[in-house]
Amino acid sequence: MRVVIFGATGMVGAGALLECLDDARVDAVLTVVRRPTGRTHPKLTEVVHADFFDYEALRSRFAGCDACFFCLGVSSAGMSEADYGHLTYDLTLAAARVMSEANPRMVFCYVSGQGTDSSERGRSMWARVKGRTENALLRLPFKGAYMLRPGFIQPLRGVRSRTALYQAFYSALGFLLPLLRRVAPDQITTTVRVGRALIRLASEGSPQTILTPADINRLAGE
Repeated sequence: MRVVIFGATGMVGAGALLECLDDARVDAVLTVVRRPTGRTHPKLTEVVHADFFDYEALRSRFAGCDACFFCLGVSSAGMSEADYGHLTYDLTLAAARVMSEANPRMVFCYVSGQGTDSSERGRSMWARVKGRTENALLRLPFKGAYMLRPGFIQPLRGVRSRTALYQAFYSALGFLLPLLRRVAPDQITTTVRVGRALIRLASEGSPQTILTPADINRLAGE
């Protein structure tokens, strides 16, 4: 299986990349990044791409991929709905549309967020935009499309969040995670579990198109 990953320099994407490199089901990984990850591996091909709203130059590369793990995302804090929509809906669909045209046999997995609003009419701006993005992806002619809605994600295997505030939170409250896992096990997952769930979705599929933290953990085999 050949996989393309977006967001490999971020926390979730980096976790997915590590799992792909270690998994025998994945033969090759193509990462599309704004700057190099610094990783080297026999399976890994890295493309530094400047314009994340134009992928015509990568169409032929996408045609050779079996699955896409789209792990890019930005915080909505301080942003207008128009700006957040541009960096979430427009950016994601720019890549997904080219991929669906280049290879409709591809499986597309989108890492969204818990609380996403599929109705697109709720009070929360970010949830409406994420819901609009998910709905548009599900309408594209992919072999399969899956929306992952993780809650709290614990970074493992040396993976760190690029958002300083989030990383400070993980570092400061890491000692509470065993308690949180006992109190709310279905609300917590890890970068390892997300990566393993993505690989399983790409290789086996799922009757569910929208996946909760509990679904992610189950697919990961835990």
